[in-house]
Amino acid sequence: MSDPTTVERLSTAAGDDNEPVFIGIGELRTGKFPERTFVEALTKVALRALRSAALKPADIDTLLLIPNLHSASHQADLVFSRMVEELGLSRQAKASFMIHSGGSTSDNAVRVASGLIASGHATNVLVLQAEGWGSEDLAEMVASLSLNGIPQQWEQPSGMTFNAIGALITQRYMHETGSTAADMAGACVSLRKWANLNPNAMYYEKELTVEKILGSRMISDPLHAFECPMMADGAAAFVMTNAENAKRRPGPFVRVAGSGGCISHYSIGQEAELGTLAWPTAAERAYAQSGWGPEDADFAEIYDSYAAVMTIAAEGLGLCPKGEGARWFASGATSPGGSFPVSTNGGLLSAGHTGVGGGTALLIEGVRQLLWEADEERQIDQPHRAIIGGTGGSYMDAQVLLLERVAQGGAR
Repeated sequence: MSDPTTVERLSTAAGDDNEPVFIGIGELRTGKFPERTFVEALTKVALRALRSAALKPADIDTLLLIPNLHSASHQADLVFSRMVEELGLSRQAKASFMIHSGGSTSDNAVRVASGLIASGHATNVLVLQAEGWGSEDLAEMVASLSLNGIPQQWEQPSGMTFNAIGALITQRYMHETGSTAADMAGACVSLRKWANLNPNAMYYEKELTVEKILGSRMISDPLHAFECPMMADGAAAFVMTNAENAKRRPGPFVRVAGSGGCISHYSIGQEAELGTLAWPTAAERAYAQSGWGPEDADFAEIYDSYAAVMTIAAEGLGLCPKGEGARWFASGATSPGGSFPVSTNGGLLSAGHTGVGGGTALLIEGVRQLLWEADEERQIDQPHRAIIGGTGGSYMDAQVLLLERVAQGGAR
């Protein structure tokens, strides 16, 4: 039996012809768009990613789909290869399938796509995600979030919901670190400042202050309304291929330098360390694989459905001292103009919570920044290394991807 603490090396090395890399991304604006159909969103975002990659639909041999949470019938359409037909790939595509691990799905989709490419089973992989729950019946969507992943025997009867899970984690984190309500609200404000620079963000034109947050309605103590994520429609896509193909096209591409993960529990009641979660273990595994650490990164994109989820992750990733995450964010260090940018699209709390796609949007923003293709006001100054952190369900896992920019000719 293998030792789970043993460092596992990537199957390919930097510069290998079959090394899996990102070459294109696509995204639609996040918000409420009831007139935008699900398949329309998927098709549009796929074409945007393909244009970014300088590819045609016919160049894709594998579709990897990330699920939606708003409709079982739409999910079934994806499983039955609807997008193969929509993109004109019938009898050409080798495979079309779905992968699901909640908010960390994008991290695992990258690993699956990378394995297919490195092994030669795929050449060009298109990863697609769209969500429409911002335009669906609100009561029905909230009810689904009160049932899925919350044990029926023990936690559902107590009234447990995902906002309550976020509140429990926040309470524990504040108790352990001495963080105040204003500190936690300040972390949310840091995200809104990035969203105000992102035209695709749900709250692009809406400013937020600590006072406004603390004056909003209490949802689940200590979480106020403006500290809870808003369900939104959205769509995101990315294209991966091997380095040999990437070198045939103009411009830079992005490689995966390291990957690490850790699953700590099933239900929140089984997690004994709510103020830490699985982040230190996942980070250690990723850094050991890449050979570099947090001090070498230029920015991070961290899952943030609640501020405490993000601050706990930042501490576990080694971006700030243990116990100082909320105060670090509130200080402005991670905001535009700060010393270390974090979640530069605005995160789930300000760009919009697109279900399983929230993590996908953060991943795509990381790739966008490394390609130096963000809007001018939002673009970080020539970044070369990024940390991507994702988590799913009741924050039962921590997933870390370490990405690097590769310029043509191998320069970084």
